[in-house]
Amino acid sequence: MHASLIQIAVNPDESVNSRRERAASLVVAQRGADLVLLPELWPVGAFSYTEFADEAEPLLGPTHDVMAKAAAEAGVWLHAGSFVERAEDGTLYNTTLVFSPEGERAAVYRKIHLFGFDKGEAVMMGAGQELVSVALPETVIGLSTCYDLRFPELFRGLADAGAETLVVAAGWPDRRRSHWTLLARARAVENQAYVLAVGSAGTHAGIRQAGHSIVVDPWGEVLAEAGHEEEVLTVEFDPARTATVRDQFPALKDRRLGLAARR
Repeated sequence: MHASLIQIAVNPDESVNSRRERAASLVVAQRGADLVLLPELWPVGAFSYTEFADEAEPLLGPTHDVMAKAAAEAGVWLHAGSFVERAEDGTLYNTTLVFSPEGERAAVYRKIHLFGFDKGEAVMMGAGQELVSVALPETVIGLSTCYDLRFPELFRGLADAGAETLVVAAGWPDRRRSHWTLLARARAVENQAYVLAVGSAGTHAGIRQAGHSIVVDPWGEVLAEAGHEEEVLTVEFDPARTATVRDQFPALKDRRLGLAARR
């Protein structure tokens, strides 16, 4: 399976409309890939809280339409990162869209764990309530966004629901980059699943981004890792390895805690 992780730079000197079109061009350029991924809140910047309300859009807004068209033109499964959604009741959400190679919307995920403690996203946005996975022809992907990476129960829930490849779209700050790599590998090892984690480059509201998008296999080995600047990280991986690792080292079968919740 061929995946392309687009580590797009988000900088204040580029308009949202311009970056939206540029992101679409980058997606189309990945024609031939099976799965293409974009990072968290790339239209506006994950830390650009003051712009969230002004740049919020409906689910079926410009980001949805541009990304649907790009997926169809490239003929790829597209995890379109996330954008600021304004729901019909006015609530803002950090929302991820997934499109099929025909440009059909396949999934919507609203970020569950909101970052900021008593400010920013945590007080400005509503939290999602549902775990979301998508069955691709080659693998089942489980969806997550940035701060979700710190909450292992979310990923265990995705694995229990059949996810074999865990996708993380993020706007992770550079000052905590060591956590990014550590947690991505931990989620892969403990769930015996691939982790495809794509971050952004550039600077959001003065916060330098970590970049370093990473792909980890079910044994915790790093298959590919990006640098700090904008780039497209490409990787070939074998989805069947998830089942092989789980069969050869069946740790998930030895679980004792949380069994009642799974029945």
